[in-house]
Amino acid sequence: MAENGGGRADLALSWRLARRELRGGLKGFRIFVGCLLLGVAAIAGVGSLSEAMLAGLRSDARALLGGEVEVRLIHRDATAEERAWIEANSARASRTAELRAMLRPAGEAASAERMLVELKAVDTAYPLYGAVETEPRGDLQELLDEKDGLWGALVDESVLSRMEAAPGDRVRLGDLTYEIRGTVVGEPDRATRAFTLGPRVMVSRASLDETGLVQPGSLIYHHYRVDLPPNADFGRWRAQINEAFPDAGWRVRGLDNAAPGIQRLVDRVGLFMTLVGLTALLVGGVGVANAVRSYLDEKRPVIATLKCLGAPARLVFQVYLLQVLTLAGFGILGGLALGAVTPTLAGPLLAEQLNFRIAGGVYPAPLILAAAFGLLTTLAFTLWPLARAQTIPAAALFRDVVERASSRLPFWAWMAIGGSIAALAALAVLSADDRVFALGFVGGAVATLALFRLAAAGIEKLAARLPRPRLPGLRLALANLHRPGAATGSVVTSLGLGLTVLVAIALIRGNLDRQVMQTMPEDAPGFYFIDIQPQQVEPFLELVRGHPGVEEVRSVPMLRGRITKVNGTRPEDMTIPEDVAWVFRGDRGLTWTRAAPDGTEITRGQWWPQDYGGEVQLVSLDAEVGRALGLKVGDSLTVNVLGRELTAEIANFRRIEWQDLTINFVMVFSPGLLQQAPQTHLATVKMDPAEELALQQKVTEAFPNVSAIRVKEALERFAGILQNITVAVTATAGVTLIAGILVLAGAVAAGHHRRIYDAVVLKVLGATRRNVGRAFLLEYGLMGLITAAIAAGAGTLAAWVVLTQVMQAEFAFLPLHVTATALVAAALTLAFGFFGTWQALAEKAAPHLRNE
Repeated sequence: MAENGGGRADLALSWRLARRELRGGLKGFRIFVGCLLLGVAAIAGVGSLSEAMLAGLRSDARALLGGEVEVRLIHRDATAEERAWIEANSARASRTAELRAMLRPAGEAASAERMLVELKAVDTAYPLYGAVETEPRGDLQELLDEKDGLWGALVDESVLSRMEAAPGDRVRLGDLTYEIRGTVVGEPDRATRAFTLGPRVMVSRASLDETGLVQPGSLIYHHYRVDLPPNADFGRWRAQINEAFPDAGWRVRGLDNAAPGIQRLVDRVGLFMTLVGLTALLVGGVGVANAVRSYLDEKRPVIATLKCLGAPARLVFQVYLLQVLTLAGFGILGGLALGAVTPTLAGPLLAEQLNFRIAGGVYPAPLILAAAFGLLTTLAFTLWPLARAQTIPAAALFRDVVERASSRLPFWAWMAIGGSIAALAALAVLSADDRVFALGFVGGAVATLALFRLAAAGIEKLAARLPRPRLPGLRLALANLHRPGAATGSVVTSLGLGLTVLVAIALIRGNLDRQVMQTMPEDAPGFYFIDIQPQQVEPFLELVRGHPGVEEVRSVPMLRGRITKVNGTRPEDMTIPEDVAWVFRGDRGLTWTRAAPDGTEITRGQWWPQDYGGEVQLVSLDAEVGRALGLKVGDSLTVNVLGRELTAEIANFRRIEWQDLTINFVMVFSPGLLQQAPQTHLATVKMDPAEELALQQKVTEAFPNVSAIRVKEALERFAGILQNITVAVTATAGVTLIAGILVLAGAVAAGHHRRIYDAVVLKVLGATRRNVGRAFLLEYGLMGLITAAIAAGAGTLAAWVVLTQVMQAEFAFLPLHVTATALVAAALTLAFGFFGTWQALAEKAAPHLRNE
């Protein structure tokens, strides 16, 4: 074959030869295409679904927010002057109130179980956007209006089932009796509340004052949703209302911040699931490399012939690179197609869970990103075998089946491989919102991949150096682990990385579940009682202490405020670490006390004297918050309480164990101005669980405005939300395991010819099918157990890092979770090993001997 001087002519010839090779179909490349398809589909699907959810939030922003602007107050309603300004400066306005209350049956069923509900009182203008879906269907105001002396109420379906009630029955909220007139099926602004403690009950805003639930300091959220006048600008409108009422203490939100909690959840889960998809693609990359290496091994005679005929190394490289890229294109396009339809398929299911519409359509950005990941993964994992094939002399290619020829990759090949890997890592980090998290995740994945590669090499060397066992089956199994062309490296690397991710997620999920439900402290309270008025504290304590089974009652004053400045700097002008950012999102519970609460552990500073009456307000701050922000004793915090700015000096930092479930506050103030503010009391009760229902009935009957929160029920609700999230993440992580299984199948398929050869030789030498089968299964069993052991260690380490360093939670080793995952590994390797072995043993010896 003559040397071709033109680069374009070289490329044309390479493409003609590659196209001719492609006529054989996907034989040998099915795993290659499957691995790419799976990884690209995971990244494209998660990215498209995240974009669809965010697009749904943007398109439904008015319905989710309830208007073009939301003004929210806590503890107090707007004054007549404030309401007048809002109405005068808006095209439309709606007024609602949300609080927690105890729902009680009325009449003959008055002794039945009480329910904590999320009460929503709406006016005649609600909702400004969207519609409330009810059963039976009807006009919302007609269902809620007063008729024959009774106001109407709409309840969640779970209220009817739990209270064994039906439309037409009567219930009480506070001092007022309502008639149930139907159920709430959907409400447009419900998605803004990610976590609730009870089912929804909706009533008319005009009836709320008659319930007696509105008391000074009661934990009530008052919402004013408005449509802006024509040509009005949100930024200017917000500046005007804050200028008119600088001390109002309200929070003003626009359409760009309609559902911040959901947006943060989508971003965080989307980031994690995308990176898990990238890990699946990396696992698939091992399969890609195996497929290319196996394919080139089969093409050894062709490559040798081309080189003998004078084909330059560049031409050989171009032929098979074009072939690989063409086949990669099929896998990438298939993955993009699956990713593009993910919002359409999964959107309706998620919309039902999240209470907002998931937008349909095709989103180019995540598809382009997934395609780039797929292309870079192909290059990173195939350049090595391709470059190696072009550098080996023709004669060495014929010997390569029994003795791997040593070859030096040229400098350009090393640069290309390194550049592909660097570009892959850079793309993963730069495309993520949280780049530090992405960098850590990618670094961990690469380190784990390298760990399993090294482990595989160690297994091969160890198997080669071990004494030869007397048992023939075990001796053959050990020999197969280190012989030329052994699948040890492929199996250990691919399956190990997938299992590491699953072990880590299983341990994280198990630890969170354990901390939420299974390791509740023995002295944890059974109840939280909220909205106790100051004049009710003594009668409440007397009633509770006299109830059978009560062991301890604690009561503290409580109100809510928002941190507006730290050392004079507004939070929006600060760089706040993510692990304490929650402290600055919205209002926080506040309290005041003279003496340090029992069990207080002060890390820095000193508690104030019990008779402290200084002009300077003091505050005790959570030590973790102080550490994260770099604060010291003497620094200042400014908190907005009921529209009034209160600046306090940090007197000390204290360690808080939130897992104790006792009364804890991020900020505890010294006596002073907070004593004079409208406030309620919060109480915890430790008691015999068998007496909880009776106490709940007694308290809510005597104090209708007081709400009872059963700790166990609250934890069960939180565990339910956690369960939904972890199921989604685990399912995505399962893609990594599926990719590993594909690579395992590819490794078995690649070694199928060698297994047939070994089985034929052994059977000719007198070995039975049982002997040969046992040897092959021992080989795969050893690989599975060793891989599982390494994955268990790596996954445990990863889970420890995430729980203790990222989530700031406790870690406990859960052997059952790790053992179950290890058994999965052993079962998978044995299953595929048995399948490959059974096929090899089924081959007859004579045809193969004649071919040899």
